Amino acid sequence: MTTLTYRDVKIEQIDEVTWIIPPVKGMRVPGKIYASRKMLESIIKEDESIQQVINVATLPGIQKYSIAMPDIHWGYGFPIGGVAATDLDSGVISPGGVGYDINCGVRLARTNLTLEEVEPRLEKLVQTLFQNVPTGVGAHGALRKLSRQEIKRVLRDGAAWAVEYGYGYPEDLERTEEKGRLQMANPEAVSPRAIERGQDQVGTLGSGNHFLEVQVVQEIYDAAAAEALGLFPGQIVVMIHCGSRGLGHQVCEDYLRVLANATSKYGIVLPDKQLACAPIQSKEGQNYLGAMAAAANFAWANRQVIMSLARKSFMDALGISEKELGFRLVYDVCHNIAKIEEHQINGRTKKVCVHRKGATRAFPPGHPLTPEVYRSVGQPVLVPGDMGRYSFVAVGTERAMDETFGSTCHGAGRVKSRHQALKEGKGKDLIGEMRKQGVIVQARGMRTVAEEMPHAYKDVSEVVDVMHRAGISKKVAKLKPIGVIKG
Repeated sequence: MTTLTYRDVKIEQIDEVTWIIPPVKGMRVPGKIYASRKMLESIIKEDESIQQVINVATLPGIQKYSIAMPDIHWGYGFPIGGVAATDLDSGVISPGGVGYDINCGVRLARTNLTLEEVEPRLEKLVQTLFQNVPTGVGAHGALRKLSRQEIKRVLRDGAAWAVEYGYGYPEDLERTEEKGRLQMANPEAVSPRAIERGQDQVGTLGSGNHFLEVQVVQEIYDAAAAEALGLFPGQIVVMIHCGSRGLGHQVCEDYLRVLANATSKYGIVLPDKQLACAPIQSKEGQNYLGAMAAAANFAWANRQVIMSLARKSFMDALGISEKELGFRLVYDVCHNIAKIEEHQINGRTKKVCVHRKGATRAFPPGHPLTPEVYRSVGQPVLVPGDMGRYSFVAVGTERAMDETFGSTCHGAGRVKSRHQALKEGKGKDLIGEMRKQGVIVQARGMRTVAEEMPHAYKDVSEVVDVMHRAGISKKVAKLKPIGVIKG
């Protein structure tokens, strides 16, 4: 094994894809990075995310490791692709460990259809999806504008609110992380401005890296797990990637100000002000947790409604019945969240606050929080790639529980900033290039397409392979995009 150097810090290789940063510069725990050597050399060279791994390790009450996934890149406070668990009594909660887009997540739905059945009518299908699912900055109009009291119900009940109003089925909740609702949600901790921003955004996709994709199951790696998830080669599936929209962004913005004051109030010394935090048991910490959970519930309701709009679009565009379509939720995972969970710490079971920012929960077979229908194979993990190549389905493992607080990667990870991607895409027929690759794209504007082109991202297969080789999550299937709608 070998050693790499970041500035004056040594990064020690433990095995093929695992690296450790021994504690230095105020770190309370080591840093742990999952990456191939080639990936890590690139990360060291190109951004400051290694420094953020070191900074996170200084947080009060942090447990075991400050962890980074192979899709790591620079973020606000925490790196995107970062995981940290903190002690409930002596530890802190940090909005930087969740992110601005609270409960940005991924939802995968299966159908009975095959590529051969859909391909002749794909253009019409993508157009119908684009008409029915509002996209773009400030998108609105999927539902009527909800009253403040109704939005508070969404914040309290999450996906169950959407199901109650006919957007999906009760079985969807069993196939959603936390059943689509964090019980610690406190709508009263959410500001009037945040509620106002969410009133007309339930059922909207937004912009940036958010998308709805029609995909085809291209390859199966684990036949038993694929069967349990209802996946087969050549099958048409739908992947939805979005979060809590303006409401979640406002919650983060509001509480960054509150927790910046709390950091000095409680005498917490930090290497980066973007790690603003408060003791979990403090009033400020509890209010943020309640507001963050409420925004997470909003995101689950949002994806639930979008899935229902997609189901209707398929039936309208293809002229088939719901029974023929067989449109059913496989699973819904979040990857920007903090949750209270039980994990093994120094040989004993302990409740901790797990921050996952750009990281996906990956609970193993047999775990009580893995849905019963998947308990024999493990919790589904959904890893979107870029819109020109592929995405992956995986399942969680026992090793994830031992090493990463039941967490794995969440996506491809950017290698170019949005500004760089936009500059490189200037003057190109990007949508035409995608069509030549067999992908039909409908977007609200060319700017988003340029920012999200494949060259802006790592190859997600390399990211997923690192976690597979590490035994943290096991590959089940590869999905290829054939139709994309974006903001």
